[in-house]
Amino acid sequence: MALTESNTQLSPKTIHLPAETEIHQPTEVIIREIIETLLLTFFIFWLVNSVVGRYRIDGHSMDPSLAHGEYLLINNLAYYLDEPERGDIIVFHHPNSDLNLIKRVIGLPGDQVEIANQQVKVNGFVLQEPYIQAEPTYSGSWTVPAGEYFVLGDNRNSSSDSHTWQYLPKENIIGKAMIIYWPFADWGEVPHYRHPIG
Repeated sequence: MALTESNTQLSPKTIHLPAETEIHQPTEVIIREIIETLLLTFFIFWLVNSVVGRYRIDGHSMDPSLAHGEYLLINNLAYYLDEPERGDIIVFHHPNSDLNLIKRVIGLPGDQVEIANQQVKVNGFVLQEPYIQAEPTYSGSWTVPAGEYFVLGDNRNSSSDSHTWQYLPKENIIGKAMIIYWPFADWGEVPHYRHPIG
């Protein structure tokens, strides 16, 4: 059967609505869309806050690396796959109070930390610490237990840290400090440091 082009022309249909006719979206649809938008917003907010924390530096215990009043972004998932390393700057729950603190990891589980003659030694190696405010004027010796860490503030002589309250349990670690985002003039990566110790 052959098809031939038809010369028949169709005229478009015109729908005439009365002037007062309005098209309304059902109320249930509007409510559902509002609820879906709110749920999506809360989910995104929850997801971002699960991965990234925001903290403000309050005090001078991390001078000169981090200044009072700076705002930081924290990677809350950093230590789910990796272990903290010496030189990492971390945020954690204080083991003896409700405070959240920020310090630098100095000793790992099993490390022997010794502070004497204004030097910090880990397993007999003197740490090179270009990031500190001043050499420590206190002294002591600690063996870090399994599952715990030894942390110090960069402002060694004005910091509540492991030299006064001992060790930090791993489960108290919140995350790794990553970015200084405010004030904008200080924007940049948080200054971690790697110590080449065996």
